Amino acid sequence: MAKGLTDKQKRFVEEYLIDLNATQACIRAGYKSSEYTDTNANKLLENTSVREAIQKELAKRSKRTGINQDRVVQELARIAFVKITDVVDADGEINRDASPDDLACIEGYKVKNMDGDKGSSFEREVKLASKLKALELLGKHLGMFNDKLQVEVTQPVFGGEDELEE
Repeated sequence: MAKGLTDKQKRFVEEYLIDLNATQACIRAGYKSSEYTDTNANKLLENTSVREAIQKELAKRSKRTGINQDRVVQELARIAFVKITDVVDADGEINRDASPDDLACIEGYKVKNMDGDKGSSFEREVKLASKLKALELLGKHLGMFNDKLQVEVTQPVFGGEDELEE
C-alpha cells in the first residue's frame, strides 16, 4: 500500500476495492456517516495519494487474476458473434467440432426424457448467453450508443444597441 496514507485512508482503499463504491467504502473505513459522506468520499478519490494507491492495487489484482479489459472484451465478442450452428448440430446435439470459444458461450444445457402412453421422446435445450446484451455492452465500450443528448447552441452576444441592425 502507498506510503504517506493515514490508517483511515489505507482502510478506505481496501474497502473501495471490494465493490468500487466510494460512499460505502468511506463508511466501512470508519469515516463519520452524515449527509456529507458522498462529498467526503469524492474528496478521498480526488486525493492523489489515495487515487495512486487504488490504481496500484487494481493493477495488482488484474495481474493476479488475469482479468483485464481486453479479456472482458474478448469474452463479450465470443458471445456476440457466436452462431448457433457452430454450437449445435442438426439433431440438436452439441457439435463435437465446436471450438472452445463457441462452447464457452453455452449458458445452459438440458436434456428431458419423457415416457408416455404413445411412446417415449426426449427434448434437448441449449441456451446460449445473450448475444443482444453482449452486443450492447460492446457497443457501449466502443462509444456507439449515447444515452445522453448533447445540445449546443451558439448565439451572438451583442455588446450594445449600436451593434443591432434594424
